[in-house]
Amino acid sequence: MYPTEHYWWGGWWMFPMVMPFIFIVVMVIVLYFIFVRGGCKPPRWDRYQGKESETALDILKKRYAKGELTKEEFERMKKDLLD
Repeated sequence: MYPTEHYWWGGWWMFPMVMPFIFIVVMVIVLYFIFVRGGCKPPRWDRYQGKESETALDILKKRYAKGELTKEEFERMKKDLLD
């Protein structure tokens, strides 16, 4: 009786059949991190950086508080943003 060819490989004869599936799973995970989460940064990256996303109205209020805008300019721009 002669042993079969894959007998000498132990369990490694299955590796070439399983490898494409492992590759596909890894690629799906990588694509998820790139496209769904928006790159390779951790979730809520802005919070880690101490930044919150500002709205246009927040920026407008800061500019008014700094004195860059007059009250009339502020009111006009605020109306434009809210309409």
